[in-house]
Amino acid sequence: MSVAIRVIPCLDVTGGRVVKGVNFLHLRDAGDPVELARRYGEEGADELTFLDISASAEGRATTRDMVRRCAETIFIPLTVGGGVASVEDVDRLLRSGADKVGINTGAIRRPQVIDEIAARFGNQVLVLSVDARREAGQPSGFGVTTHGGRTSAGLDALAWTKEAVDRGVGEILLNSMDADGTTAGFDVAMIRAVRAIADVPLIASGGAGKVEDFVAAVAAGADAVLAASVFHYGTLSVRDVQDALAAAGYPVRRALVG
Repeated sequence: MSVAIRVIPCLDVTGGRVVKGVNFLHLRDAGDPVELARRYGEEGADELTFLDISASAEGRATTRDMVRRCAETIFIPLTVGGGVASVEDVDRLLRSGADKVGINTGAIRRPQVIDEIAARFGNQVLVLSVDARREAGQPSGFGVTTHGGRTSAGLDALAWTKEAVDRGVGEILLNSMDADGTTAGFDVAMIRAVRAIADVPLIASGGAGKVEDFVAAVAAGADAVLAASVFHYGTLSVRDVQDALAAAGYPVRRALVG
């Protein structure tokens, strides 16, 4: 039996509120993280991702109390990222209720932390968040960014992803910074390129606007599809996306929702 395609709402959190903008700029309020987490759990989301988008830029740890409250509210896997840079950070988030932990800037600064986290907890808990955009100077044409897409890491996105997988990350969250928040569609070329070199589950993020976009991302090689604004503001529901994927012939999990 084929593994079901996962549909994952994403909570981009700063200042204790969920926000969303375009290319991580012009952020506007989208609600309370705990209330949105509850809503998505009830709507049948397969997982939930919580990203403290200003944690690395501000040099602080993810707000663990809010993570704990979200985890207590839902009964689906919760991935948490933002400011993660050590085994101790991962340990604290797992103890706060996270099922998986996302790492980005911390791994770029010190790639060995991937080995350390995988050795301690296993690769099933570690998600590499790759915020990538088109960058002419990189061999693949895709470069890695940090700090919410504001800073180039000087790394080729495909080479970095391959290194991280070899070091022990269990999943890739690929976010197109060019497409993020635009609702113009996922970057299917980027998804295909990463799929070709990574043999771990791949989550596509950035650009979802209509149900056909999610189907295109899966056709390009994504194992899961993640979105924020189209869910937060009611443009689409989780069930809308699941129905479209099922209609296209992809396996989806059918939750019992009221």
